[in-house]
Order: sequence, then structure tokens, then C-alpha cells
Amino acid sequence: MNGPHNGFTLWFTGLSGAGKSTLAQAIRDDLVARGRRVEILDGDEVRTNLSKGLGFSKEDRDTNIRRIGYVARLLSRNGVVAVAAAISPYREVRDEVRRAHEATFVETFVDCSLDELVRRDRKGLYAKALRGEIDRFTGVSDPYEAPERPDITVHTDRQTIEDSLKTILAELERQHHVSPRPVHSVA
Repeated sequence: MNGPHNGFTLWFTGLSGAGKSTLAQAIRDDLVARGRRVEILDGDEVRTNLSKGLGFSKEDRDTNIRRIGYVARLLSRNGVVAVAAAISPYREVRDEVRRAHEATFVETFVDCSLDELVRRDRKGLYAKALRGEIDRFTGVSDPYEAPERPDITVHTDRQTIEDSLKTILAELERQHHVSPRPVHSVA
């Protein structure tokens, strides 16, 4: 049963640099201000702390996503809002993680064009991948399977972070996962 005090998983998926971690932090700040318990499971941090030693083969990527999903499932079923921010490139594993959840799983596609990702890329990883210097780079030399029917989609190449955050919060409120912010009238 959904409710504004039950746990759920908000799963951000999208290419590297699309804004998943930035949005995860913004949503966490907003939900904490509303009195919710929130934990972020960032793909890079999980890879360092929970999935150390995994490479970037399909099998290792799947294992990493299953681990993030498992932790998100435990948190969400215990009343915490689990915010996962991981590329999670393969649709089948994302769907598997969704099916394993007892609490609600809200898949959020953080969509951004490759041109914009290349423009934003301060480390030059996309340029290197496009030149063939990086193997298995998701979205360039390794597949990324966009969600077919995500619960929420934001377009970070056309929306500001604030507008994307508003889109996400509006849908979470509509689905009764969080209570709407009270409107204060001026006396």
C-alpha cells in the first residue's frame, strides 16, 4: 500500500553525466526537509564500497545493479526512501530488480542527448570513447537500453535541475509517495 510515509525506491537510470547523482542529491534534500528518511545508493560509491573488484563486463554490471537493487529493496521495505543513481544499462536487470521489490519501485529515466553529454564531459571520457580509446563505454561502445515505459522521464538536456526536480516531485505527489508541500497564503 502506498502512502506518504511508506518507503519506496526511486531508481534513476540514464547515461553517464546525464544528471542522476545531482538529481538524487536534490531529491534527498527535498524529501529530508519533508521529514522523510532517505538513503542514496550512488552507482560509483557502491562500486567502490560494495562491488569492489567488479569490472565492466555485462555480467559484472548486472551483479552491481542486483546488489544496488537488493540494498534498495531492504531499505524501502523498512520505510526508507531508497534513491538509486546508477547507469543500470540493461532493461532486463532493471525489470528483475523491480519485480523483487516489496515496496513501490519508481523507475525514472534521466534522458540526455549524446551531443549534450559530450559537451558537458569535463573528463573527456565521451571523446575518448568515441575515438575508440575506451572499451565498453555505455552508450558509445556498449549498449544502453532506455526504459520502454518509465514511471517518470526528465530531459536534462532541455530542463534545468530545478525543473527536473519539480517534474519528479509532482509525480511522486500524484502517486501519493510523498505529501504535497503545504501552500502558505499571505495574510
